[in-house]
Formats: sequence, C-alpha cells, structure tokens
Amino acid sequence: MRYNPLDKSLYINNRKNFNQHLPAKSLAVFNSNDIMPTNADGTMTFRQNSDLFYLSGIDQEESILVLFPDFANDAWREILFLKETNEHIAIWEGHKYTKEEATAASGIQNIMWLSEFPVVFNTLMAEAETVFINTNEHIRAASEVETRNARFIKWCKAEYPAHQYRKAAPIMHHLRAIKSDEEIKQMQIACNITRDAFHRVLKFTKPGRMEYEIEAEYLHEFVRKGSKGFAYTPIVASGANACVLHYIDNSKACKDGDLILMDVGAEYGNYNADMTRTIPVNGKFTERQKAVYNAVLRVQRESMKMLKPGNVIAEYHKEVGKIMESELIGLGLLDKTDVKNQDPKNPAYKKYFMHGTSHHIGLDVHDVGNVYRKMEEGMVFTVEPGIYILNEGIGIRLENDLVITKNGLNDLMGDIPIEVDEIEDIMNS
Repeated sequence: MRYNPLDKSLYINNRKNFNQHLPAKSLAVFNSNDIMPTNADGTMTFRQNSDLFYLSGIDQEESILVLFPDFANDAWREILFLKETNEHIAIWEGHKYTKEEATAASGIQNIMWLSEFPVVFNTLMAEAETVFINTNEHIRAASEVETRNARFIKWCKAEYPAHQYRKAAPIMHHLRAIKSDEEIKQMQIACNITRDAFHRVLKFTKPGRMEYEIEAEYLHEFVRKGSKGFAYTPIVASGANACVLHYIDNSKACKDGDLILMDVGAEYGNYNADMTRTIPVNGKFTERQKAVYNAVLRVQRESMKMLKPGNVIAEYHKEVGKIMESELIGLGLLDKTDVKNQDPKNPAYKKYFMHGTSHHIGLDVHDVGNVYRKMEEGMVFTVEPGIYILNEGIGIRLENDLVITKNGLNDLMGDIPIEVDEIEDIMNS
C-alpha cells in the first residue's frame, strides 16, 4: 500500500457510532466494490467501497463486513470476511491481508474467509429481525452496472424474504458528513500533494504546451508523493474549453493569450482533494482576464464567510447567487434590467455561473451528506464559484477545500497560490 493508513482506533469508533443507530436484533452488511472489467482480460484500478472503508479501513476486493451489535455470542458481533489467499494469488496478484493484518488494520478480532460466509450468515440471520443493506443513495448517483452490494441484496432478499430490510445509507450519510481529526489530516495530505503539483505546473506551463502534457505533470507529482493518482477525471481546459464544465478531453494546445482552467485533485489513502485554479498560458493576465478573475475571487471569499454552522446548502447557494449577480453587473455582463426582469426560478446570473458553489468532500469527491442538514463543525466543503463567458473564450473557476471549525474555517488549500500577483510571479520566476 502506498499510503500511511490511519490507526484502527478510528474504525473501531466509527463502528461504535454506527451501531448506536441500529435497533435491537438488527444486523448490517457492507460489501467491497468489484474490480471492474475493461476488455479481454483487462481490469480497472480497484477503488474500495467508501462505506466499508469508513467502517473497517480494509482496502481490498472481495471483502464483507457484518455488524450485529446485540448478537448473543459477542465474538460474532462484528465479523470481517476476506478472500483467502494462496501461493498462486500471491504470485499473480500480490499480497493479500492475513487475518492478523486485517485485525491490525481494522480492530476487528473475528476475521473469517469468504468460504465461511454462507453458514455463518445463516446463523446470524436466524436471530436477526432487521437487515440494514448498503445502497448508493447519493442524490447524483447514476450507476448502470450492478454492484457487489446490489447482487448481495438480491440474493439476501431471495434467501431470507421474511426479514425486514432497511437502508444503511441515512446513517452513513449522517456519520460521514462530520470528519474526524484523523480524516482531516489525511485530506490535508491530499491537498498538500495537489499544492506541490500545482507549483510544478506553474513553472511548466507556456504557449504551445498540450493540455494533456499539463495533466501528465500533475500525475507525475501525485504518484511520486504516494497518491494513486487523480481523485477524479482531471479537467485541463484552455481557452473556450474552460466554458465546458466537464471538459475532460485535455487534447488541445494551450495558446498564447488564453487562460487554462484546471480542476484537479490528488487522492491519498482514499481521501480526496478537489482544487480548481485558472492561470494564463503566457504567465500574464490581460486586464479583462484579471477583472473577471478577481470578481470570481471576491465571490469565493464572500462565500467562505457564509460557510458556518447553521447555514443550509440551498439557502447558502441563493446568497452566493446574489453576490455573483453584483459582480456580473460590475463586469458589464448583466445590467439592472436583466436582474429586474429575471425569472426567480432561473436567475440571470446562471447564464454565466450555472453550477453550485459547494459540496461535501471526503472519501468521495462529491461526498455523502444530507443537503437539507444544517452545516456543523467538522464538515468539509468545497467553495468553487466560476464565471464562464463563451463569446470571449474566458472560463474562470477557483476552488478550495475548507473545514468548518469552532473557530471559523480551516482552509486546507490556504497555502496554494491564488492571487493574480502570486501566480504571475511564480510563472515568470
């Protein structure tokens, strides 16, 4: 494993907190993600199921966690089932957890092999009344493949139709929205790796570079610092490409006089960074580019002031829209008549700023959390306003990751250059 894992005490505490939400005679089951196929005998890089990882720290495929906190036999109140390794697997795929290693990583004392699951699970189900199943309840989820959890749920309901079934997701969303100090430290490492890569890119960028060359500079720095790579598919968008919100081709040449919008982040230990910076290809902003850039920066800083306990995402976004509206008027992109005649359901500012300002971030880049829940200490949000002017070929977005604390905000990206002068100085040094 490339990263330094967190101490098992975190996962012991996470399971304790989860179990407190279960009614009597309930068990919960969490499956690992699959290793997804590509073509022929190819596979994608494995990415662990975030809920299973949150509760166990186990970063391996074909794993099942079963929790039954009031089962009569206390040795079976939490069981981790793992793929049993052998000499052939070790030679072809590499090392897998031993039982001792799994206990050391997770704090779970009872480690069994997957082959034992059917018999053991049948014994547990004989005493259980309610089964908490793990489903993807993210409001933007759109999976077209059947996950390991989904297959398990179909099997379980067919084999045990008389049980009550409930979703584990609401509990997980509630718990995962508040990050522990240990989790925030892991996210800070991801942000620091992202910072170092951005410095590398600032010195590398110049007219004629390809967008994918800049992508490669980020990846080089991420991997050499212990990251598995990008937290999400990177956006390196020069010129008018920056006005395409999810531009991921990264295939064009960067031209003198254009800007480059870079929405990138490293992962570290399955925790993620999410940064956006916009820089001039030639190292010098034009006056117009600078005016738009500083407008976005002002919106970001005013947005940060509203990121505090008691606020709700939906209302927060409305207030950010008002700030953006004022900046767009100042830039000559809107006038007061546009604002006066706007449709409240589709405000005028959305022509130039059409996405949200903030989202939860953690084990998932768009992390789970109830959007109607009031903000609390320990939540981590992005703040990422943008202005996109297609007819001018200008797209600017700025994004930092911030922790809400009792003393204000902890900006995990506070040391990543963002001021116009900072960026120009480094690019021209």
